[in-house]
Amino acid sequence: MDKLRRVLNGNDEADDSNGLVTEIIDTSTLSWSTRVKGFAICFVIGFLLSLLGSISLFLNLGIKVFAIFYTIGNITSILSTLFLMGPVNQCKKMFAPTRLAATIIMISCLILTLLSAFLWRKKGLAFIFCIFQFLAMTWYSLSYIPYARDLVKKTFNTCLA
Repeated sequence: MDKLRRVLNGNDEADDSNGLVTEIIDTSTLSWSTRVKGFAICFVIGFLLSLLGSISLFLNLGIKVFAIFYTIGNITSILSTLFLMGPVNQCKKMFAPTRLAATIIMISCLILTLLSAFLWRKKGLAFIFCIFQFLAMTWYSLSYIPYARDLVKKTFNTCLA
């Protein structure tokens, strides 16, 4: 009945586009259990891909196979959080001031790993960038746990002092 009134009043175009966006958002909303399942599945796939990359390194399948599997595994693990927070919220959190350095280092190392394996053909450099990927990903992940970064800093300071 409301739609009929809007059409008769000539307001159908403005409300219909807004209703369409609302309708799309409503139909694409996942339940919490579906989000958790999507996160878990995507995260496990990412972990397995990274593990396959590490195993391929020890099986002498080459640095290219290692770099591909390890990097795609890390990207998949990052993308798994999209299920929990949504893409826009995830991007906002990734580039928040507290995570900005870790995000930039992580993305840079993902790219540099692939460049060093394929373009520059430097095995050692690709492996170093994978280590930096891991460290940046760990530092980024710790930022979601309250006081975890402070605990790590204090632990390292205690061990080095």
